[in-house]
Amino acid sequence: MGIYTDILRPILFKFPPEQSHKIGQLILSSRQLWRLLGPMLSLQDPLLRTRLSTIDLPNPVGLAAGYDKNCDTLESLANIGFGYITGGTIVSKPRDGNPQPRILRVPTSEGMINSLGFPSDGLARVMDKVSSHNRLNVPLLLSISGISTEEIVECYITQDVCSAIELNISSPNTQGIRIFQNPGILKELLQTLQPIKTKPLLIKLPPFFGRIQTEDTYRIIDVCLDHGLDGFTVANTWPIENAGLAVGRGGLSGKPLFMHMLDMVKSIRNYVGNNVAINACGGISSGEDAVKALIAGANTVQLYTGFIYQGPRLIANINKYILDYMTERGIPSIESIALDANN
Repeated sequence: MGIYTDILRPILFKFPPEQSHKIGQLILSSRQLWRLLGPMLSLQDPLLRTRLSTIDLPNPVGLAAGYDKNCDTLESLANIGFGYITGGTIVSKPRDGNPQPRILRVPTSEGMINSLGFPSDGLARVMDKVSSHNRLNVPLLLSISGISTEEIVECYITQDVCSAIELNISSPNTQGIRIFQNPGILKELLQTLQPIKTKPLLIKLPPFFGRIQTEDTYRIIDVCLDHGLDGFTVANTWPIENAGLAVGRGGLSGKPLFMHMLDMVKSIRNYVGNNVAINACGGISSGEDAVKALIAGANTVQLYTGFIYQGPRLIANINKYILDYMTERGIPSIESIALDANN
């Protein structure tokens, strides 16, 4: 019996999703509790160590952006076994986001649909929160976004308090940010960021379906490669219409995304070669899923919806599966998993 899946989750799922999330954040707000529980939840082994661009990680399982939007519980999240955590998405000014209801569960497929629209305390307040935390024991990535070059440049100061920046140009729920999927506008943005860049910069890509979307995404990738970007997160939620949301549309996450995400990772890895980092994000909910993503060419995997459905033990379960997979096959490093599978 799992304490989370059999006891806590049924209680949490009696509440609307946003209320459940607030309860979860309240539980995670006890830093001392999770400092004590951390060793029981985490799996540490030298074989799991890896790198994301220039960043050393204790393991390849990261927390995706969106779970801790305002960086309220970074310390607790850093103590439960993740190899890194991604805070945000952070925007320049406080935002309420879209009207409620704006999150729906899809329990039959362990999915979720959200139309949050980047609710945020704003850059200044979030920076204060990040600075108030004690030194984290895993690397921190910060997700930023905006609807203009000026807003993103303003948010780029967050690189001073983290290990890397993940730039979100692909949320389906926020008006305006997808202007940066225009190669010319993206080029201008990256040219503006280049002189002030001091940390690895990754772009969170949109999912692509069909020839036209695929070609559009690869134009984005080409611009990124031309400007020396360090990696990609593949990929954001799927745009979907649903009358249960106040705005009538949102982004689907969770298990339904997994197989298509794998195809995207394989395709992008074959295109960019081995010198650019890829985070696999979309539907990962088991160790087997994670290994498949690593074989496809990902450097790390990111959890969000699977974490909500399965709880903190999922992190150690995934790491144990990866470790057992490597040990059984004599694979010496995370980076060698794809090479071993393709030989």
